[in-house]
Amino acid sequence: MAERDYVLGTHDDEIYRLGFQHRVWRPRALDAWTRARIGDGSKVIDFGAGPGFATMDLAEIVGPHGKVYALERSRRFLDTLEAQAMARGFAQVAPHEIDVTTDAIPVTDADAAWVRWVFAFLPDPKAALKKLVGALRPGGALVVHEYIDYQTWRLSPRAPNFERFVEEVVANWRGSGGEPDIGRNLPAWLIELGLKLESFKPHVDIVSKDDNVWRWPIGFFDIHIDRLLELNRITSETARDMREEFARVSAQPGTLMVTPLVIEIIARK
Repeated sequence: MAERDYVLGTHDDEIYRLGFQHRVWRPRALDAWTRARIGDGSKVIDFGAGPGFATMDLAEIVGPHGKVYALERSRRFLDTLEAQAMARGFAQVAPHEIDVTTDAIPVTDADAAWVRWVFAFLPDPKAALKKLVGALRPGGALVVHEYIDYQTWRLSPRAPNFERFVEEVVANWRGSGGEPDIGRNLPAWLIELGLKLESFKPHVDIVSKDDNVWRWPIGFFDIHIDRLLELNRITSETARDMREEFARVSAQPGTLMVTPLVIEIIARK
């Protein structure tokens, strides 16, 4: 049941999509981790680690004298994470099968924590954030990537069925207890919890279909239409219309895509 509770699923196609997504976002994550001073010997929490693609990069950065605590409730995701760590000989990776909403964080005095697209899915994100802040040492860094305006995801020229798809995703997200635009709340919550905001910046792309970034959100589009069908949020006719419109619009010369707007926050305790 816990696997089914994941809004986006935990199936093999989703694991592949998450891997591609991380490859697209890796340069921004590496840059943020560097500016947060995560380095050799650091003790880092990967909060909601998923299949562990960011975990492996963090493990390489902290080295054998550091530690990466990968917190994740999906057994399917953890199986992938543990297989990667074993294949690469990363004894510094410590997986924990826990629910970050209800369970205690099994780490104290961490040097840093990394969160990407996790708070947006939690029913009580502020409580989870408070627990995570409590696991940091004084001076520890928190690095966050979360959406701040998901509905900037648009095609140019406009595509009404594509816009309906985005609206259905947002409605399903909120119906499951999450908040896609959680990034709007985080700065004030962090200040309330006593952290100092060191930096924050927006991340958004405008790309053509020839750009590799195009495949990041479109991989989600392809998979999540089936997810919306599975959840009975759309009909098979609507799914067909969405796919046909997207194929037609994306084939037109000059079509561009605006990606969902993400806020990056680096804060320090």
